[in-house]
Amino acid sequence: MDKNTWSNPTNCKKFDTAEDVQVLIDDIKTKFQDEKLLTIDLSGNTFGIEASQALAAVLAEKDEIEVVNMSDCFTGRMLEEIPPALIAFGDALADKKNLKELNLSDNAFGPNGAKPLKKLLSTNNYIQILKLNNNGLGVEGGNCIASYLLAAQEKNVKENKKSSLHTLIAGRNRLENGSMEKLSEALAAHGTIKTLRIPQNGIRSEGISLLLNNLKACKDLEVLDLQDNTFKKVTENDEEIVEADGSSALADALPSWPKLKVLNVGDCLLGKNGGKIVAALGTGFNDLEEINFTYGELVEKDALEFSKHISKLPNIKKIELDGNAFSATGKAVEAIKQALEDCDLDEDVLGELEDMDYDSDEEDEEDEDNEQESDDDVNNIVENINNLKL
Repeated sequence: MDKNTWSNPTNCKKFDTAEDVQVLIDDIKTKFQDEKLLTIDLSGNTFGIEASQALAAVLAEKDEIEVVNMSDCFTGRMLEEIPPALIAFGDALADKKNLKELNLSDNAFGPNGAKPLKKLLSTNNYIQILKLNNNGLGVEGGNCIASYLLAAQEKNVKENKKSSLHTLIAGRNRLENGSMEKLSEALAAHGTIKTLRIPQNGIRSEGISLLLNNLKACKDLEVLDLQDNTFKKVTENDEEIVEADGSSALADALPSWPKLKVLNVGDCLLGKNGGKIVAALGTGFNDLEEINFTYGELVEKDALEFSKHISKLPNIKKIELDGNAFSATGKAVEAIKQALEDCDLDEDVLGELEDMDYDSDEEDEEDEDNEQESDDDVNNIVENINNLKL
């Protein structure tokens, strides 16, 4: 372990009282009496109110802290225990100008756990990486976090300081459409986002469109992960409406991000306008390394279109197309493989195609119909010739 990193040295993972956590406090004070404490890892433990307050008091004395990992820190705690514990840690870290990364993932504290973060996230405008994955925030909690990030950016403006925030990870939080207006406004206000990962949030087409339109302000975006949300707009009868859907919004926004490296829209039901996203890649993305279009309802013509743009993706290393509506052995896939070969790219760049949503029986029926039409044409010609002879 790095000499500037601390993590729990004991086998005990449950700390209720100040006495319980004293062994940790003593270890921190001993190890970092002369050395700087840059990284503290509290993950995988569970802290009660009193234990949190005692430990937070020690952290308050360490101005050099850069990384705080508090993922999975409140397992088994009552909901009313978590807010006071978070307030204690938030108060201790609010003024830390060296704090770069804060990880609070995998704490199911919900919207009531978001509210105690107000002072920390609104005041500390030095945080670069914020991880809030799998916290059960919901719409209310998502809006709280967004408002705190907006407050931090307002502080940046007053201090004539550029935003430090470049990474937000907030997957599996049920953010839905209801939090997209404020969250996208906050991200656009900062304008510095390089990595945004918000998969599995139940965001539908309207929310996706709103998010992507505002995200155009983040010109340095490198990683966009929206996996397992919904891009296409549907009616109650599950009939697609093609206007103002997420796929069109993404196609429109892509040129705003020339530094894009990772695009993950797998499991997003791209719908009929998914081809627009493919076409937008034709503008060229020199830095793009990974594309995930799995289970995106792309059809043969979309895949053929994609094959034409591979030459404009010189650094592509991974292409995922499984689960789409074209044959794994058809012309489009062959064209993609040929394009990879022509660009001196390994065929392994193209991922497995084991679960394509493609009905070969339909093609067989079309072939049979074509053969029958051909036979009918021949018979008509023969009959016409015979009539002429007569």
